Amino acid sequence: MTIDKDLQQMEFEAAAFRRLVQHLRDRHDVQNIDLMNLAGFCRNCLSNWYREAAENAGVEMSKDQSREIVYGMSYDDWKNRYQGEASAAQKAAFEENKPKE
Repeated sequence: MTIDKDLQQMEFEAAAFRRLVQHLRDRHDVQNIDLMNLAGFCRNCLSNWYREAAENAGVEMSKDQSREIVYGMSYDDWKNRYQGEASAAQKAAFEENKPKE
């Protein structure tokens, strides 16, 4: 790839990331446990990946800072506003499908 194609690809990836983040902010009815059970990642995973990318680039970032970027507010505020209690079925599916360490 040329520099222009690399830059263009990075711009497209950044736009897709911003759209995904906005979509997740708009769909607060979709719980993290549902995302984990269906897709194997959630908002917290996305914020962790963001923080890891920042740290790999030499930028220190806390877990709270990266979560605020993804959630659009503090994680505690989001949980208080939107997070419901997980059902027994959701918890059982998570235990079955959670990532292996």
